[in-house]
Amino acid sequence: MSTSGNFDVEEPLISSVKPLTDATITVRVIKSFPYRNVKNIVFTGYDLTSKNAQELLADSVAHIKTTGAFRAFRNVDYNTLKIYTHAHGSKTVNLVVNFDHDEDWVLDTTEKGNDKKLVDYGIGNETEISLFNDQDYLQFKANPEEKW
Repeated sequence: MSTSGNFDVEEPLISSVKPLTDATITVRVIKSFPYRNVKNIVFTGYDLTSKNAQELLADSVAHIKTTGAFRAFRNVDYNTLKIYTHAHGSKTVNLVVNFDHDEDWVLDTTEKGNDKKLVDYGIGNETEISLFNDQDYLQFKANPEEKW
């Protein structure tokens, strides 16, 4: 049992106890990088051991197309998934997207990436993943100017 001054170091974190077949992940849908238009989709009970990146992209786009709260986000061609942060890991200074790890944190949503499951990318419970248009990301990365 923990109190405010006495923390129990033996108590495990929920992100390491919950099975990968019943994970909770957050997909950060980015409409605009300069204006920081971001809305979250929270998938609960998501099976990271059987789903691949292409299926996560399809599930996310289907959610955007069918949920009324995402009506303003429907005019973007979402084609890229990138890990934003792992559970209990450090976050980036940029509030919109993680500019680091372009080589290893971008998920392969092409046909050749079908064999690689989400867990193979290091995705675990409570991982945050960004969903965006690749061309918009490259333009913003070249000139990361935020607008109001």
